[in-house]
Amino acid sequence: MHPPLDDPSPAPVHAQVLVVGGGPVGMLVAAELGHYGISTVVLEAEPRTVDQPKAGTLHARTVQGLARRGHLHAHAANEDRMRRSSADAFHFAGMPGLVITAPATEPGPIVGRSQADLERDFERRARDRGVTVLRGHRVTDLVQGPDAVEVTAQGPDGVRQFTAQYVVGADGARSTVRERLGFAEDIHPATVSALLGVVRLTEPDSVPYGWHRTPRGWTVAGVNPYGHSRFITIDFRGPHPDRHSPLTLDELRREGERILGHDVPMADARFFSRFSDFTRLVRHYRQDRVFLAGDAAHVHFPVGGQGLNLGLQDALNLSWKLAHTLTGTAGKDLLDTYDAERRPAGQRVIDNTRAQLALMRPDPGLDPLRDLVTELLGLGEVNTHVGHMISAQETVYPARTGLGSRWEGQFLPNLPLTTDDGPADLTRLLLPGRPVLLLLGEDGAARRAQGEGWAHVLRTVAATADLQLPWDAVLVRPDGYVAWTPDGGSLTDALRQWFGEPR
Repeated sequence: MHPPLDDPSPAPVHAQVLVVGGGPVGMLVAAELGHYGISTVVLEAEPRTVDQPKAGTLHARTVQGLARRGHLHAHAANEDRMRRSSADAFHFAGMPGLVITAPATEPGPIVGRSQADLERDFERRARDRGVTVLRGHRVTDLVQGPDAVEVTAQGPDGVRQFTAQYVVGADGARSTVRERLGFAEDIHPATVSALLGVVRLTEPDSVPYGWHRTPRGWTVAGVNPYGHSRFITIDFRGPHPDRHSPLTLDELRREGERILGHDVPMADARFFSRFSDFTRLVRHYRQDRVFLAGDAAHVHFPVGGQGLNLGLQDALNLSWKLAHTLTGTAGKDLLDTYDAERRPAGQRVIDNTRAQLALMRPDPGLDPLRDLVTELLGLGEVNTHVGHMISAQETVYPARTGLGSRWEGQFLPNLPLTTDDGPADLTRLLLPGRPVLLLLGEDGAARRAQGEGWAHVLRTVAATADLQLPWDAVLVRPDGYVAWTPDGGSLTDALRQWFGEPR
């Protein structure tokens, strides 16, 4: 039904993809879609990026994925520094001893980047690629149709209407997209109350640095004797009776003193926040033409710095699949693989954060268990296993092809290569965002011929590798995961399944 001629409301804005939420996850989706030339609009409620003490750790698999998509080039000097060290000290359940490792051919396993910096970087790249970013627009309603999604938003100039072929809900833990469409979810209610403040600790020597457990709870402090410090308390006596009540400097100070058992003088608060171990995981990341990513799909206790990474990996997984679907270069049901691949990854993070919180409970009866875990972390294989879990380097996606190569779904480490054009590596070959068929045998002519029908989407590269590899050819997805190796059956079948019919 058309509006009357005198109706002053603007005409609906049409896009191929509408991204609701312009945090780092939503902006990364938009930047990636912009790379592929997909008409994309971002609706973000905040008028500007807000600098808040949120996540600041990029773990190895996120760093590796962003590098393959060219998002870390502005920080090449930092990457080069970290390439000289393939291991970084970390913690598990607040206990020291965990070491995060990564292959020597990759960037360092831990990169410190604030959530706000990432959001700005991704937004700048998205705008440069033609994405429309509308800040100050809060989504109020969504209606799905057979061919499009209609979205209503309240903007600075009033109510606006949008239509899109697909919608990505990246609008955080209080997601309007999730709530309006009624995504089913599994939850675990809160059991702890945590407080966070950015304050000036006027006697900084009185506060233990880092993760500190007492019989009454935990404090986590990044002590800065010359300025403001980030100070966190974790109370295991139960959730706060009013999760959304304003936190005050006096409450934070009193809680710190209760846990530490002595005065914790503080002043000049810059930021306050409450959080808990409330956990949510939607049962499906997709509902017809609408997808959830990041905190809209999963929320967990923020231990190990995994939440931001989980969301950014959602974005890297979903964006290329949406782009190929919209450009007609996607195999049948490609979009269904987003839920099949990313929901188990979300469940894995929720499970390990709940396990860590269980170890953190200040019950002295748990001391033998904590001692045992500390002892186990001293074993190389255990340390590597746990480190890969926290950094998502253990992530292996389920095989799509019938034969199921044992390599399919694994992340392919960066390979130093020699091509006809000179030295190269896998990361650089993936920068254009196309799947890569890497021919490593002496004669790849037959497989090159098999891939010719997909030349419109496929990049075929003959190369020699410095390392001895278990196969002479490999098909790599745009996000760096293996789509096919010769033990997985026919190459043409795999290409058809992932990237549609030949042309």
